[in-house]
Amino acid sequence: MQERPWTRTETGLRLMVRLTPRGGADALGGVREIEPGQPLLLARVAAPPLEGAANAALVKLVAKVLRVPKSAVSIDAGETSRIKALQIDGDPAVLEPRLERLL
Repeated sequence: MQERPWTRTETGLRLMVRLTPRGGADALGGVREIEPGQPLLLARVAAPPLEGAANAALVKLVAKVLRVPKSAVSIDAGETSRIKALQIDGDPAVLEPRLERLL
């Protein structure tokens, strides 16, 4: 089984993402290991990487796919990088099956 790009935290999940801005359409799906043992969920958004537009689009997309409020999703690390760590607040038992469907 492929490793998951998330880990449980005290308040929900920490999700590792590789973001492609100007990707044509907003979508999540697939996992890639950039380095062995470091799986990343692949994400693309139509927004450009200017003035936080791509980050905002990513937060909105993840919230929509996981059916949580946008306020439950935040960028923990990687604001200016393609590789980002997202904090998703909520019950991991509910969130994990929703993420499993993306794999």
